[in-house]
Amino acid sequence: MFELEDAVKQCIERVARFRRQHQRIGEQNTKAGLIEPIIGALGWDLFDPEEVHREYRRRGRDNPVDYALLLLRTPRLFIEAKGLGENLDDPRWANQTIAYAAVAGVEWVALTDGAEWRVYNAHAPVPIEHKLFRAVRLEQDTDDATELLSLLSKENMRDNRIEELWKSYFVDRQVHGELLELFGDGEPAAELVAMLARRLTRLTRDEVRSSLVRVRASFDFPSSAASVPGGGTGPTTIPHPVPPPVVAPPVLPTQQPPRAQQVGSARRRAAKRPVSDAERAVKLIDLIRAGRLRPGTHLYAKYLGKQYVAELLADGNIRYNGRVLTSPSAAGEAVKIDVYGPGITAARKATDGLDFWSAQDVLASDVVSLKEIRRRVAVEGGVEEWR
Repeated sequence: MFELEDAVKQCIERVARFRRQHQRIGEQNTKAGLIEPIIGALGWDLFDPEEVHREYRRRGRDNPVDYALLLLRTPRLFIEAKGLGENLDDPRWANQTIAYAAVAGVEWVALTDGAEWRVYNAHAPVPIEHKLFRAVRLEQDTDDATELLSLLSKENMRDNRIEELWKSYFVDRQVHGELLELFGDGEPAAELVAMLARRLTRLTRDEVRSSLVRVRASFDFPSSAASVPGGGTGPTTIPHPVPPPVVAPPVLPTQQPPRAQQVGSARRRAAKRPVSDAERAVKLIDLIRAGRLRPGTHLYAKYLGKQYVAELLADGNIRYNGRVLTSPSAAGEAVKIDVYGPGITAARKATDGLDFWSAQDVLASDVVSLKEIRRRVAVEGGVEEWR
């Protein structure tokens, strides 16, 4: 049995090869080449239908689920498989499987095309769009992918380790939302001003409020690792999904406030680099014409610990959540509106879309920010030839 890390790396290599060759391998080949190796590496017996039941039906007239993983003949996890490159954002796929799982008494659901895995809690008492626990793309972060997938191992499902982490995540996500309200841009919460004024007796309430207006708070997500047996995968560490918040100190009046940071993002951004005039001249449509981006490709963004996916259209527009946006920044703002609601302030909504979204550079075969692909094109020159 391959260890999970080895299986993930092999799947990444296969995905890269299929994409280089522009192959659409279909659902059955995706299952055989990308999904079942992962299931086997997680300690499930692929040859025992009492553990891995393909085309599972709770009742004979039900539509089948691609995989049901069972313990003591009881389904513990449903896996819905799609062909590599299919659009996992189509709400039908997750909604149907989650609804079926809820009826069948199965708490956990995974949706995957072999390159991306999304894990949902079907029983969570929240709207369906908030049932997503975590999502990973294998080629973007091997460690994150291995950590999430290890929670689906036979041993960890038996110990219900994923349920422990979900409970923390569910509580902390609500606390995190309230903290954002307290420390968000604009007028600070009155109760926060009052509390600090009571503690800072030498300051007036107006001075405290003015200081909070200048504050730019960031809530980090450092790892809180706990050793988890991997069900044949070897020991690994699982980060706490939403660790305790850490608030940045206030900005002194003589300083320029730092640029608001993306809250909860696992992405580590390099120091800001000046953008040349040549880069600014390159538009998103130029990246398509230069052959660096392919129409229909997925754009990925990680925000508040959750991954979002959009589609690049042939005319350079972007489709996100059923809407067509005219720029990466507009698409990034749409994500933030979905997160915070339509009442979001302009300052919090503002987005550097080229930095926010990532995609696969067709020529380099890596997944990087749109800004980095634009830089590469500008350095190579010849933009006028594609216009």
